[in-house]
Amino acid sequence: MDNYQPAQNDTPNTLVGRPMIKQSQSPSTLHRDNSGLIKTIIIIIISLVAMTFIGLFIWIFLQYNEISTDVDGQIAVAVAKAKDEQAAQLEAEFAEREKLPYKTFSGPVDYGQLTFNYPKTWSVYVAADAATGGDYQAFFNPTQVNTVAKDTVNALRLTIRDDSFDDVASEYQKFIDRKDPNLTMQAVTIGDISANRYAGTIPNTDLNGIIVIFKIRDKTAVFQTDTTLFEQDFNTLLQTISFNA
Repeated sequence: MDNYQPAQNDTPNTLVGRPMIKQSQSPSTLHRDNSGLIKTIIIIIISLVAMTFIGLFIWIFLQYNEISTDVDGQIAVAVAKAKDEQAAQLEAEFAEREKLPYKTFSGPVDYGQLTFNYPKTWSVYVAADAATGGDYQAFFNPTQVNTVAKDTVNALRLTIRDDSFDDVASEYQKFIDRKDPNLTMQAVTIGDISANRYAGTIPNTDLNGIIVIFKIRDKTAVFQTDTTLFEQDFNTLLQTISFNA
């Protein structure tokens, strides 16, 4: 019996001659890939949002710090200003209290014995007492009287001129009648006294003050403050004037 050996080509499991088939990804693999991509996108978005919020928080914090610093500065300035204003007010109130009680000034009897009240903190200097006639002159100023001169400043200059009211008034009127007058006049009443009140540049000086003149017998009283800083005191003492007609 002949030995039979099958031919090699007769092998039933042989793959010779069969085409190769390309394997594709399974649906589960695709799902995993898409899921990973989505997660990555979500993480990026969350990171961007977080960075935006962090940046916004830092900006708000810086703005708050700036505003808070500015407010604190404004409060400090306001407090300092209030303290300064309070100190100035207290100082002014103290200065006003120190003026009390007022002293009484009395002029020469032959010139109507003019009297009025003035602060006790003011000093008085009588430059001309009119003992032998002529003009009477007295100067008043807080603490001490400044050097008597045309352009020095004193709180009050009192002159009782040995001239008629009309003559003295006409001298001031010349300055009012100028083309560019720096002096104005107003007729006023001080108690029952008729007077002229002049305000502006004092004639023949650079001083800006107030002058009030009125008649005493055959003479003329001239009250002058060399600066409007003393206007309140000036007005107060005018209200206390009296004299023998």
